[in-house]
Amino acid sequence: MKLDQLIIQETNDWVAINKPSGLLSIPDREGKEISLKIILKEKYGNIFTVHRLDKDTSGLIIFAKNETAHKFLSQQFEARQTQKIYVGLVPGTLPEAEGSIDAPIAEHPAQNGTMIVHRKGKEALTDFKVLESFGIYSLVQFRIHTGRTHQIRVHMKDLGYPIVCDTLYGDGKPVLVSSLKSKFKLSKDAEEERPILGRLALHSFQLQFTGIEGEAVMLEAPLPKDMRATLQQLQKRKK
Repeated sequence: MKLDQLIIQETNDWVAINKPSGLLSIPDREGKEISLKIILKEKYGNIFTVHRLDKDTSGLIIFAKNETAHKFLSQQFEARQTQKIYVGLVPGTLPEAEGSIDAPIAEHPAQNGTMIVHRKGKEALTDFKVLESFGIYSLVQFRIHTGRTHQIRVHMKDLGYPIVCDTLYGDGKPVLVSSLKSKFKLSKDAEEERPILGRLALHSFQLQFTGIEGEAVMLEAPLPKDMRATLQQLQKRKK
């Protein structure tokens, strides 16, 4: 993995990265796995965490390069002055084309690292909008107004439409081309079919914030190859 290929944009104050799925944003408690922050430290020296993405979520994440930028950007995130847009695949067709999920989120009392919707939890608000419905799956845009752990994943599970390939909140089943194409044939060399999408189908797509000089910044991270390939197959199936 070449870091330069993941950089969306950078200034003297911050760097925006298109994080691959499966890579930690910052070191975990055990510190055994490589993280994006460690990789960035090797390149830049000092680097400061502004916000995080789940390990299995891909897409746009920003790190500050100095303490002034860190404080400036972190305050925007905490004050909810940024706009964070995600896109994801969910199974089936949602009953409503758009809406808001306003449901507090708390840690699961028995399962470490898992969150649940709970009346005594912290406020959590997610807007959703169906971008395209394929019957078997739907492509959905999410805007999160709060930054709770696993927020989109927990809210969509609560709605009954967990994110595709979510091993924690859904069935975790990968997407196979054979499930999308009626005339699918396995190649002679292959012993078994490889999934077209085998990881959490959630991507941090767009981020809007105010730069140090007061300028409006809007960044986008293109969808990764596996999600693009899955959408192409779904669009072919729909025709």
